[in-house]
Amino acid sequence: MFAVYAARVDAEQPLSGLELGERPEPGTREGWSTITVKAASLNHHDLWSLRGVGLGQENLPMILGCDAAGVDEDGNEVVLHSVIGQTGHGVGPDERRSLLTERYQGTLAERVSVPAWNVLPKPAALSFEEAACLPTAWLTAYRMLFTQAGVRPGDAVLVQGAGGGVATAAIVLAKAAGLRVYATSRDAGKRQRALELGAHAVVEPGGRLPERVDAVIETVGAATWSHSVKSLRPGGTLVISGATSGVDPAATGLNRIFFLELRVIGSTMGTKDELEDLLGFCAATGVRPVIDTVLPMDRAREGFEQLERGEVFGKIVLTSG
Repeated sequence: MFAVYAARVDAEQPLSGLELGERPEPGTREGWSTITVKAASLNHHDLWSLRGVGLGQENLPMILGCDAAGVDEDGNEVVLHSVIGQTGHGVGPDERRSLLTERYQGTLAERVSVPAWNVLPKPAALSFEEAACLPTAWLTAYRMLFTQAGVRPGDAVLVQGAGGGVATAAIVLAKAAGLRVYATSRDAGKRQRALELGAHAVVEPGGRLPERVDAVIETVGAATWSHSVKSLRPGGTLVISGATSGVDPAATGLNRIFFLELRVIGSTMGTKDELEDLLGFCAATGVRPVIDTVLPMDRAREGFEQLERGEVFGKIVLTSG
């Protein structure tokens, strides 16, 4: 079958290990289901895999991709939950959780096999392309906002780094949930797009907000950390799920954190139940993922190059068949 895979890993030139071509069909395994992929979306996790983060030489070659929507063996339209081993279903109780592409072949292929527990019905209201955007970036944003930050309608939230998949999702979801939404970006075009998505105000990174916020959605890391801490009102919550600009900020703001009793919470992906809630939320409200580009899977390299350059607002989706 045709697939997009990591043949090698290279920390400095990740795309040098990206290959497109034939790979073996998924094998059969008790408790697993094979899905015919209709659409899959790219994530920064795929670039990190090509750099060798979370993907060891012993697991190469590895088909990339965490997210997909498609059709199961019975013809049902489905969405995949990307976290394998979260409950032990299909892998046994002693296996630690992992994402697709860390231990098991991913979704950028004509077919993918996952534990049957990881398969959810796709709402008819969502296209395959839209549904394929949800299981990683959008689920991460959903958990950050509503589980980890615990925000409620009427609260204020700052989203750092508008344009990235998680940040874009957070803006749309927060607006739909009745929050006051502020966003930052270095790029004027992305700031304008954030306003069009529903942000109440946008500023350059480090810029002054109209008010201090109840929660900050942080995926940028070192470059925006100080601004995130300073933007919170007393008792506010900073939720972090990534650090694309680096993991070691020049100033941590520990004095503000303890004096203002701020909460700092890490967040990774989300649960199957949260994905089910997110799918229902999108179907009921009309909220849809922001898609930057749709490409056929045989043009995957173009999508990876676009993602690596940072020339993305929303998600890049690859279609199969």
